[in-house]
Amino acid sequence: MLGNTKVTVIGGGHVGESCTFILAVKDLVNEVVMIDIKENMPQGKALDMMQAGPIMGYDTRVTGSNDFASMQGSDIVIMTAGFPRKPGMTREDLIGQNAPIMKSVAEQIKEYAPDSIVIVVSNPLDAMTYMCKKITGFPDHRIIGQAGVLDSTRFMAFLGMETGVSIKNITGMTLGSHGDDMVPLSRFSLVGGRPTQEVVEKDKLDAIISRTKKGGGEIVKLMGTSAYWAPAAGTILMAESILLDKKMILPCHARLNGEYGIEGLFVGVPVQLG
Repeated sequence: MLGNTKVTVIGGGHVGESCTFILAVKDLVNEVVMIDIKENMPQGKALDMMQAGPIMGYDTRVTGSNDFASMQGSDIVIMTAGFPRKPGMTREDLIGQNAPIMKSVAEQIKEYAPDSIVIVVSNPLDAMTYMCKKITGFPDHRIIGQAGVLDSTRFMAFLGMETGVSIKNITGMTLGSHGDDMVPLSRFSLVGGRPTQEVVEKDKLDAIISRTKKGGGEIVKLMGTSAYWAPAAGTILMAESILLDKKMILPCHARLNGEYGIEGLFVGVPVQLG
């Protein structure tokens, strides 16, 4: 555990509670605060997680709050609040519902956690990350969108399901938009150290790429709501690289200033997190 470190998770829904629990289990920080506007809900979930500590073996202090001032002193703020997708909806369909939430929360982050690094998870990710940057006015390197890690882990999971190879021996990366226009980079992916194209037949690889692009929608159709375990795991991997200064190269939404010929937009690209 890193002493005197604090992470705030905004939103106590499925993604927020999953982020909080994974972070606690990893025992990376001294304190995790989960903030939600629903009275008593984050407090109850936090208490439940604290009672899991003796069994799971973590000392992380987990607290719940309805007061945004509770994020003061946070090293990282993880923004998960917002409406999830429902069957038949695209991520972009959420912008009218989630933009006002982002506006309100970003103003609170600016006031109470002005030195924090913000990881945005709320959809539509491209727009919400841009909006968070615009409202907080934080430097580019302190606003990061979580999407590429999630999309990449779906790509790798599908490759593992197809080949039967241990997921520990599969690498892959997905870049670009967090939506149907994302780009799984099969030619930069490896299965057991071998290029993916040498291991997976073209028609099956094309099907995996297509399934990756629609991976979130597949889960929404099955569950009736958005995924949360994989998004949370991807978010905490990013937080871990920052907190431990691992300098991992991960696909994340970052503001580009001429890189790749793109100016002023948040796009999924390889970034070094430390």
